[in-house]
Amino acid sequence: MTEIQDRAAGALYGLAVGDALGMPTESLSRPEIVARYGLLLEEFQPGAADQPLAPGLPAGAVTDDTEQALLLADLVIEGDGEVDEAEFARRLLAWEEDMRARGSLSLLGPSTKRALSALVAGAAREETGRTGTTNGAAMRITPVGVATPAGDPDVLIGRVVTASRVTHNTGVALAGAAAVAAAVSAGVAGATVPEATGAAVTAAGRAAGRGHWVAAADVAARITWATGLTAGRPADEVLDLVYTLVGTSLATQESVPAAFAFLAAAPEDPWLACRLAASAGGDCDTIAAITGAIGGACHGGSAFPGAARATVSAVNGLRLDEVAAALLTVRGS
Repeated sequence: MTEIQDRAAGALYGLAVGDALGMPTESLSRPEIVARYGLLLEEFQPGAADQPLAPGLPAGAVTDDTEQALLLADLVIEGDGEVDEAEFARRLLAWEEDMRARGSLSLLGPSTKRALSALVAGAAREETGRTGTTNGAAMRITPVGVATPAGDPDVLIGRVVTASRVTHNTGVALAGAAAVAAAVSAGVAGATVPEATGAAVTAAGRAAGRGHWVAAADVAARITWATGLTAGRPADEVLDLVYTLVGTSLATQESVPAAFAFLAAAPEDPWLACRLAASAGGDCDTIAAITGAIGGACHGGSAFPGAARATVSAVNGLRLDEVAAALLTVRGS
């Protein structure tokens, strides 16, 4: 496997590993997580019987973050980098029906659900995502970053907007998604975590002017602030700072900067960064998935334990190396 292949696969493995680490802790408070799992999650855990969104899931199971990212990956591959928005909406609705049939509680997020309901009711695609501010676009955008070269930010932002606006057509959501995609794209091209973070800040600043304006903190500025807050600090301080100051909710302007903050705390160890994210409380699976995707792009799949990669592949039936190879073919074209 070449370095670029390892980094492309690492982005997808990191996404899935982070998602699976955060599955049992999603929607729990930081004190609840400490009481159940200790100060820092050490390994995959099953979803407890009282887990709000993933009761009874086996250790290593992924959630909507990975599943929707792979759904988007299929469309990116089919469209040679471009996403058919109408087909994306149809597949998201079909995915939710399949999840409901499987008895899953991990369904469409609030922004996506609201937008697709409006679309079914006859609203124009340009308007359905005008209130979408949560992190759904950012959580599933990694395949766009893998498939898009890092040299032309305008192309990358254009693809992010096309892949996001049907559900998240606001400046804040597009800024968050662009930050993640740019960091992943830069990582696949060979960037370090600090370099990828710089690319993310630039992309977030450019994308913030796209879509509908909503009152929200600036994503680019919050990434810069959050990474400065946690760099070089010990794990317990990092967790407290992110939980109390940066925020770990569904809001894009909290969860995306939180992911970069965990990467800044462990820039050479994406496995540790994912465990930090999964231990923080709040939207743990999404924050850890974003953390893992960027860390994996910067370091390659080998930065995560082989047993962890094998577990997420086996438990969920994933073929991430094949998906990564197809996305790289799009990137090369």
